[in-house]
Amino acid sequence: MKILVIGSGGREHALVWKLAQSHRVEHIWCASGNAGIAQEAECVAADPGDVPGIVALAERLNPDLTVVGPELPLIQGIADAFGAKGWPIVAPSRQAAQLEGSKIFTKQFLQRHGIATPKMFGVYESSREAIAGLDRVTWPLVIKADGLCAGKGVLIAPDRAAAVEFLEGALDRYELGSGGQEVLFEEAIEGDELSFIILADGEKYAPLVPTRDHKRIFDGNKGPNTGGMGAYSTDELLSPEMRRTITEQIVEPTMRGLNSDGVSYRGFLYFGLMLTAAGPQVLEFNCRLGDPETQAIMARVDFDLGEVLMDAANGRLEASKLKWKPGASVCVVAASAGYPGKFQSGKEIRDLTALNSDNGVKVLHAGTTKSGDMIVTSGGRVLGVTAHGESLDVTLARAYSAMDKIEFDGKHFRRDIGASSKRVDVAGA
Repeated sequence: MKILVIGSGGREHALVWKLAQSHRVEHIWCASGNAGIAQEAECVAADPGDVPGIVALAERLNPDLTVVGPELPLIQGIADAFGAKGWPIVAPSRQAAQLEGSKIFTKQFLQRHGIATPKMFGVYESSREAIAGLDRVTWPLVIKADGLCAGKGVLIAPDRAAAVEFLEGALDRYELGSGGQEVLFEEAIEGDELSFIILADGEKYAPLVPTRDHKRIFDGNKGPNTGGMGAYSTDELLSPEMRRTITEQIVEPTMRGLNSDGVSYRGFLYFGLMLTAAGPQVLEFNCRLGDPETQAIMARVDFDLGEVLMDAANGRLEASKLKWKPGASVCVVAASAGYPGKFQSGKEIRDLTALNSDNGVKVLHAGTTKSGDMIVTSGGRVLGVTAHGESLDVTLARAYSAMDKIEFDGKHFRRDIGASSKRVDVAGA
């Protein structure tokens, strides 16, 4: 097979890394890729959000399968465009991608189908109405921008002042762009977050291994939200009882709800869950693999990813093919100084080659590019140091040992990835 991967981050590097191990994969293109991906695939210049441009690229390259990483092309209908031409693609339709593209659409879907989710207090299009609505909420309050906001569209507001600042920034000052022109208020709930991702072929689905993300920039879950500062995966995250509860109360009702709404879901579906004392609740959907969850997931893949993704694209998914390495995996993100705010690019990354032989460690590139003979930073999240091992402690030690060998000016990373590794066994425990 010849495969086209759409995207340029750490998630896409993880996919390319694992697809390249497939005995069925002959060639991989990545649009547009990064400096790390370029070492394992052919990078081609393209804007992932330009669906007509991607269609034209696919017409020229003629891939046997296309795999989409980021959300923007999904929401803009890349699966519909490829489907109209009969081209295999791992991606949900534009209609299905509304589950990620609109928080309000998602909340209404969950309520309509009786799927557990935090209480919604209201939806607002003006700051005046939204600020007046603060009189009818409980604190802390979750405020969500309706559309895509590059990971900056959610605030857990501790008080009225913080809420007003966010609302005026989104609705009056246009700080979140078009995705922030409508907001919803949601009850804040307590528990352990979990990323539960499935792969679907339009009728059947198969779960991936569970992961937990760390979204805040600083240790101890402090500071602003980011796209993700690290993730880990271990089967100990979920007891068999909790896995059954998630399947029966969340996943199955979601798939039935999509079917009853006339939506045939094909691709990855990410359930962002809060495991509360009363049971799991849905915080959000992503219609794609998470980042950095993908890095941790791919480190545990023990099957032919190319074959399984082709099966999913063609409606022939067999859950029994998905085999997983035992033990644990972890991804620790190295970020630029200032991220998730303003940051500088062009910083030389040193000592990457010294890690090529490190057992059980893979350095996955996110925001990197070539500058002459050097690899330099080009994004807020720069690298994902990813490791696998027989236990979480061993795996973390491998990842952090490798991280400490990498140098670039302003490098920042969290040292507490995997610290919240306790297992939630059953609802009510």
